[in-house]
Amino acid sequence: MGADEFQSWSLKGRSVDWLELKAQYPEPAGQPPRCAELLALRRVLDGTQYDDLPNPFSREKSGAGEYIPLSKRRPSVRSNLCSAVVDESTSLLFGDTHWPTIKADHSNTADALACFVRESDLPALMLDAARRGSVGSVALLVETVKRVLRVSVLDTAYLTPAWDGATRELTRVVERYMLTGQQLAEAGFEIPTERMQVKFWWRREWDDQAVTVYVPQPVAADAPEPVIDATRSVTHGLGFVPIVWIRNLAPASQVGEPDGPCTFGRAIDTVIEADYLLSQGSRALKYMSDPVLVLKSGGAPGGAAHQGGSASALNLPPEGDAKLLEINGAASGALLEMYRELRALVLEQLHGNRAHADKLSAAQSGRAMEMMCQSLIWLADRLRQSYGDGGLLPLLKMACRFSSALTDGVRIGGTDRKSLDPTGLDLHWPDWFPPTTPELLTLAQGLVTAVDGNILSNETAVQIYAARAGVPDGAGEWQRVSAQIRDAEAKAAQAAAAAKASDDRKAAIVGNTLSHQVEA
Repeated sequence: MGADEFQSWSLKGRSVDWLELKAQYPEPAGQPPRCAELLALRRVLDGTQYDDLPNPFSREKSGAGEYIPLSKRRPSVRSNLCSAVVDESTSLLFGDTHWPTIKADHSNTADALACFVRESDLPALMLDAARRGSVGSVALLVETVKRVLRVSVLDTAYLTPAWDGATRELTRVVERYMLTGQQLAEAGFEIPTERMQVKFWWRREWDDQAVTVYVPQPVAADAPEPVIDATRSVTHGLGFVPIVWIRNLAPASQVGEPDGPCTFGRAIDTVIEADYLLSQGSRALKYMSDPVLVLKSGGAPGGAAHQGGSASALNLPPEGDAKLLEINGAASGALLEMYRELRALVLEQLHGNRAHADKLSAAQSGRAMEMMCQSLIWLADRLRQSYGDGGLLPLLKMACRFSSALTDGVRIGGTDRKSLDPTGLDLHWPDWFPPTTPELLTLAQGLVTAVDGNILSNETAVQIYAARAGVPDGAGEWQRVSAQIRDAEAKAAQAAAAAKASDDRKAAIVGNTLSHQVEA
């Protein structure tokens, strides 16, 4: 085998890895290195990491007849395992019945924040933030519209934060990226027609006193210094930056580094290998359905082959031969077994759910489901620290700071809320999986015993049971239970008073009768 033949043979089985794939993405000009890394990871999360490869997987030869290596072809099968693990973990974090209960020392604070959660649709917003932040970080921007709080999710690739080393508070966030004149015109800026395709720098800054927007400047070496756009800048005077910065899989107390580790970064290479393996297997199965015919004529010309009927017979010389190039069943089985091993390796690296739903014969209890999804729960438990203690809890505290910073407070649920006290603000997380009816019955009996033995208060017992049963508003549930208890006590008191009055009347009638008899 010659050098050229060996090189061609070695390229046929080589797929691209993550470093080589990232090198083919366009570099964002004028941005720090973390911007390119976050944008590349976002491609994996969205399933578009192969879109920049120039050739489809089925194209083996170029127009000049040269072989196209696998590293230059887009795989025809995309498993998207990274995105699947992120979706499963974030759903276990904030989805459905996994939203935490808000607790505070002051009941009016807990009630106002619970109403804020419902009014702002925070469960869906935090679910989106946890998914987008899986690449390393995400930011939550809090604004007010007619004193009503509005929360939005910001991607952090084009954001640069700064913290105070002593207080560990966010002091400034700068947003800077390129836009075309056409995009600026669509956003309401006055751009001349001849400059629609010119690229401009967009810049916006948040600090503890204002939101500063700069006039877009052309991307050029001799561009003038940025000028503040006074019509679009706003002075809020809050005394704090209205942004909550969340680092993925990092403690809330950590400052300095803007990004945490990516949830799926360690498994990208393995996922790429699995995608190319499945694509090659799919191609092999298609070839097996329509295999390549090879004729060995022994130097003599063979007969012509035609489709259909007896005309498809091949006339070969005595020393000739004919064979089909196809993959056999053993090779197909080995390929699928290899993919299953790669899939298990990816889920092990990412702490994903490796349980198979088709192997469940009956409904399982909540505890059994936890044991089956233990690896996924470990991942979601770490996410609770990042997006709960480091995201949702600071967001709720910021809502309290807004109520004190604004003169008339904030408007939540149609009611003015002023100076909400965040003392004792905490999150009470529900169980990972909803309990079955027998489990709820056992819990209720245990709580009744604890309350009767003066081990637990009625309020705490109600909140524990409400969280276990999937009731999102534990504090509101205790208020409703308290109202029922008061109504029952009032009805019991009325019934006792009515019974006493009836007994008194009967006693009076009996006493009068006895006195008449004595007189007689």
